Amino acid sequence: MDGDGVRVTRFGWSALRVEVDSAAHAAALATWARSAEVEAEEIVPAARTVLFDGVRDLGQTQAALTGWDGIAELRAEGPLVTLDVVYDGEDLPRVAQAWGCSVGEVVARHTAGEFVSVFCGFAPGFAYLSGLPEECRVPRLATPRPWVPAGSVAIAGEWCAVYPTGSPGGWNLLGRTDAALWDPAREDPVLLAPGTRVRFRAVP
Repeated sequence: MDGDGVRVTRFGWSALRVEVDSAAHAAALATWARSAEVEAEEIVPAARTVLFDGVRDLGQTQAALTGWDGIAELRAEGPLVTLDVVYDGEDLPRVAQAWGCSVGEVVARHTAGEFVSVFCGFAPGFAYLSGLPEECRVPRLATPRPWVPAGSVAIAGEWCAVYPTGSPGGWNLLGRTDAALWDPAREDPVLLAPGTRVRFRAVP
């Protein structure tokens, strides 16, 4: 299936890979496919693709995907999670310079918007959050840090994220939160599962 910004290819023996034009399209397609009960064991959205894995009848599932109407944006129907953040990240001055504003205005802008978890990757519980305005996009660091602490709130390119565990990373650090992004003891270990709406709140 090709056209209207959607391209479907067979991926191995039991999967279909759907290429779309944006992360919002990928999230919207995955949400629609689950609600429409499109046959697949797993539906995994990414930045520009959706993988339909564990498909018994590839032709039938491919045909079912033609029922998607190309929703341009992810519907904001998921739960809302508010994260308290101490804005003391070491990259705040660099972000302020890139945005052409003060550090205080960076915090104000970041806390004013609402983000949506589009997909998870990189590490368990690491959610890629869309919603950063195009004029606020800042590239990754030229040299990644060898260690970024758990709870670090960061931005890179079109994305915002919170590091669920300590790891290397090249994103611009804005601050930190105490929220547990990944907890295997919870019924749902991922706090910011795809579809979750996210707001950030500045705290001392």
